[in-house]
Amino acid sequence: MSDKVKIGIVGVGTIGSVHADAYAKVNRADVVALCDILPDRLKEKGARHGVETLYEDYNELLADSDIEAVSVCVPNNMHAPIAIAAFDAGKDVLLEKPMALSAQEGQAICDARDRAGKVLQMGMVQRQSADGRFLKEVIDKGQLGEIYQMRVILRRRRGIPGMGGWFTTKALSGGGGLIDIGVHFFDLAMWTSGCWNPTRVSAKTYTKFGSPMENYNYTSMWAGPPDYNGTFDVDDYACGFVRFGANTTMNFEVCWAANTEPQQFLEILGDKGGIRMGSGAPVLLTEVGDRIADVKMDYDNKRDNFAEEMRTFIAAVKGEAEPAATAEQGVTTMKLIDAIYRSSAADAEVVVE
Repeated sequence: MSDKVKIGIVGVGTIGSVHADAYAKVNRADVVALCDILPDRLKEKGARHGVETLYEDYNELLADSDIEAVSVCVPNNMHAPIAIAAFDAGKDVLLEKPMALSAQEGQAICDARDRAGKVLQMGMVQRQSADGRFLKEVIDKGQLGEIYQMRVILRRRRGIPGMGGWFTTKALSGGGGLIDIGVHFFDLAMWTSGCWNPTRVSAKTYTKFGSPMENYNYTSMWAGPPDYNGTFDVDDYACGFVRFGANTTMNFEVCWAANTEPQQFLEILGDKGGIRMGSGAPVLLTEVGDRIADVKMDYDNKRDNFAEEMRTFIAAVKGEAEPAATAEQGVTTMKLIDAIYRSSAADAEVVVE
């Protein structure tokens, strides 16, 4: 294997370009091919990223023997088919979030990886953030003590992406705001705390703003404009309560749209201290001696999240490091999301299976 890992990117929409830009910052990565089903976009992105080898069919990219690893940056319904095909073709894979439409599909991806003996890294880029790394360091040092409660809040006032397109079509996306943005902080909560055992869920999802689409008022739309001839059959709001065995719990609120103030944070409480990430400079709420104390926590907050993600992936491909986010962890996160949707449909608490 040469010093540089030759990369192909499947899907060159917004996130595919983010991957290409990030790889350009990694000395040992070389993006040599792009693939997209939209010829005009493919040509434009090839020129933008300086890549000459372009494919409209991902099977042709995977058949290219020069390519050693691929980034999969396509709509969620294609994650499993393309990742599995990549492993069958002998490629290592960086797979964007969410892992797939369901935990069952995620397990099929794991099985394909095992058959091929290749690397799979999940694209959980929040783990690479300066705040995320700092939070895990605080927890690993025992500064929070025994963790018993977590809270995930991800609220957008009007943040539905690509209304009427694949983001809002359940058959293509697997769900709405919950699977799109909630997946990041669910993974971050379990990774920082070490609680990878969600056992029971009581939750509810709602569709209050996306249907009818013509009545949705907004100021901007990522991946827009709206396609009013398209579909909106996913959640725009979700809330619930998760048990991790008998000793740890998590409540969450995740929405693309709601009549509320936008807010985003992960809060973790332990018997020695509590801390919140995502709402300004972190403060450790603890005790010093026999006094209650708020301790300001300074750290280096300058970090290129995606470049660090790609750098770790390249090291994993070369056998020098473990993937930054493993396939097994991806399956666990999908099991949790599956259970949230099942709980909402059943109007009851369910077991995470």
